[in-house]
Amino acid sequence: MKAVPNYISSSRIIFSLILIFVAPLSTAFYTIYSICGFTDIMDGFIARSTGTTSRLGEKLDSIADLIMTGVLVVVLFPIVNPAAEFFIWIISIGIIRLASMIAAFKKYRTFAMLHTYGNKFTGIALFIFPFMLPYFHPTVLMDIICVAASLSALEELIIQLTSRELQVNRASIFTK
Repeated sequence: MKAVPNYISSSRIIFSLILIFVAPLSTAFYTIYSICGFTDIMDGFIARSTGTTSRLGEKLDSIADLIMTGVLVVVLFPIVNPAAEFFIWIISIGIIRLASMIAAFKKYRTFAMLHTYGNKFTGIALFIFPFMLPYFHPTVLMDIICVAASLSALEELIIQLTSRELQVNRASIFTK
């Protein structure tokens, strides 16, 4: 039973990579994409409810999230065709996230991404993005996601720089 959440996270990596080969915003895309979202919810839920959380599971979940986000960017950028300002904004967010990972690695000698409320909100906003494209202008959606991602990235960096110990499941900068 201990390995089930890790298998679920690993399946998200596989399903995310399959999205590269599926027509964007098609029924197949939305189906596979929904499975990815479901596995993202279920891996942590099962691990917490069965008491089988692990460092490997936390890392697999973060890696699966990164891969899913990367695939989403590759698949949807040509459709959305964002302005150059978004590229600069997204690269800036990436630099802040990288600085946070480097800070965590230097302090704790491990790869770490935090599961803050800000990161969860950003993940939810990013997840619903493809579903909202038919209803909202992509620029409005990207503004919302980039603001949320900027705030959550800055929050995570501050937490990593000011914490004395690694707290992967720290909810917010306002909590201990």
